[in-house]
Amino acid sequence: MNELIIFSGNSNPEFAKKVCNYLNMPLGNSMVKRFSDGEVRIEINDNVRLRDVFIIQSTCAPVNDNLVELLLMIDALKRASATRITAVMPYYGYARQDKKVAPRVPISAKLVADLLEKAGARRIISMDLHAGQIQGYFDIPVDNLFAAPKIIEYIKENFDGNLVIVSPDAGGAERARAYAKRLDATLAIVDKRRDAPNVSQAMAVIGDVVDKVAILLDDMVDTAGTLTEAAQAILDKGASEVYACCVHPVLSGPAVDRICNSELRTVIVADTIPVKPEILECGKVEVMSVAEIFGEAIIRSHRGDSVTSLFI
Repeated sequence: MNELIIFSGNSNPEFAKKVCNYLNMPLGNSMVKRFSDGEVRIEINDNVRLRDVFIIQSTCAPVNDNLVELLLMIDALKRASATRITAVMPYYGYARQDKKVAPRVPISAKLVADLLEKAGARRIISMDLHAGQIQGYFDIPVDNLFAAPKIIEYIKENFDGNLVIVSPDAGGAERARAYAKRLDATLAIVDKRRDAPNVSQAMAVIGDVVDKVAILLDDMVDTAGTLTEAAQAILDKGASEVYACCVHPVLSGPAVDRICNSELRTVIVADTIPVKPEILECGKVEVMSVAEIFGEAIIRSHRGDSVTSLFI
């Protein structure tokens, strides 16, 4: 593994350390700081000439700062003659703007893809992209990993049965169906109407949830409006308990207050985005680590082995 080296920006350094611990190797030595005016300052202190380099950096809040850090690190490594640079983005920001939904709006997910390629990235590794078609925005290989193995393992260990897997909107029905099949559970869908960004209204529940333990599945939880309203709608239809499993804990704005004051028993999230200690204090948010999945994907990518076989 002498040719492999991993660096991290400031978005989620603890996650990068977990990945390196899984691979039993040190984190690369780099400096990611700021000039006095706020500009990002990058220095790579290890020799990366002809090496296979991976940069672990989620584009979570502060989104623009973390994105610029990633772009500048890629540029620095490219100019230092790295053989291949892989951007490992556990959470891919700007993914929600993946198509034109109104006149004169950007397709931000495509622009970010162009920026990463132009900077010098030669492969992308991410997890549970908000829309699968984002992989097609790149002209370089993209490995879209899934938290499903960890979530399914958690559900099997903590729930006995009588489960219904619920998608909080029609767009997530395919994901929920895949989980329901592997858990031998039934499926339900919440019909949701969204009138503005970060504003949603749960309308109706399609499927039988009476006297069942409902588990809401989503790729991310942002302001938690969708989750909390869906949970209330499910309980109103006769479910006994409602839990939620969301991969990316964006948790912006009123999210924590909404979760704490909701009927949700627990919200299980991955560590693709760091969760602040004060959020965990509410007692309803539980974090599971997906660092092993990323560590395995990195070593398989480095060796040329199959990444898809991780999820078969």
